[in-house]
Amino acid sequence: MSLARHSFLSCCLALGLAAVGMGAGVAAWGAPQAASPAQPESPTLARIAETGTINLGHRESSVPFSYYDNKRQVVGYSQDLMLKVVEAIKAELKLPALTLRLVPVTSQNRIPLVQNGTVDLECGSTSHTVERGRQVAFSTSFFVVSTRLLVKRDGGPRDFPELAGRRVVVTSGTTSERLLRSYNESHGSRIQLLTARDHGDAFQALENGQVDALMLDDALLYGERAKARNPDDWIVTGTPMSSEVYGCMMRKDDPGFKAVVDRALTRLMTSGEASKIYTRWFQRPIPPKGLNLNWPPSEALLKLFRQPDDRPSP
Repeated sequence: MSLARHSFLSCCLALGLAAVGMGAGVAAWGAPQAASPAQPESPTLARIAETGTINLGHRESSVPFSYYDNKRQVVGYSQDLMLKVVEAIKAELKLPALTLRLVPVTSQNRIPLVQNGTVDLECGSTSHTVERGRQVAFSTSFFVVSTRLLVKRDGGPRDFPELAGRRVVVTSGTTSERLLRSYNESHGSRIQLLTARDHGDAFQALENGQVDALMLDDALLYGERAKARNPDDWIVTGTPMSSEVYGCMMRKDDPGFKAVVDRALTRLMTSGEASKIYTRWFQRPIPPKGLNLNWPPSEALLKLFRQPDDRPSP
């Protein structure tokens, strides 16, 4: 063998060994190997594979979607769906284990924490709107809600026109706040609008008599009602001001990661598994008090389960 040919083969061998040592997504010397279809296209998946950790955003008091139980464990409908998505991510990356880092978020900071990389995936009670879609990416929608009021059963206002001159609380940073401010301006209703940090604080203001009504997504209102000292004292009422969809948030410009999340949620909904999770959280006793929301799925939600999509709220 000539010296030149020996040097050429030695160089090829060295390159082959280096390729093997570079890890996942790089083919060794020889026949081409198929890599994970999403990982090379997704910086989020690449980082998760490298660190073995995924950062999950959750809410602290969005009953029954994402909240703390009496043991400070994160539970809820959205949390269950997110954990199923994490299983799909783990399988996609062929990881034997995946560390979950749980990050509490609020209505005010949830979008910035996704944007700056603190949170990889947030599945809570975030409405997918066109405006928010310019800031972050949204998954296939997993819930449909209407914006209504929670009031006292005896003597409270029954609809939005009756709020003139009354005090109403909303959670800061929610679509309910935006809608009510717009309604107040367009109708000249002189509604006294108060804001709270989270849904729990908002309901506490209502329960303590500081306000006359709480405006929020109807599913969340039923959740707050379930936490009340006397749930039967409160009713959800009012002509819906809007219809909205919830989705999981991710960073923009990462279609590979979104594709994995969307596939997992679509499978959950079309297979009937999401329906079973819904029954657990909306039609069975739930923590912390073992109360039952007794809220069957709406026709709009059943349609979404049959035909999942990621369109924003109108």
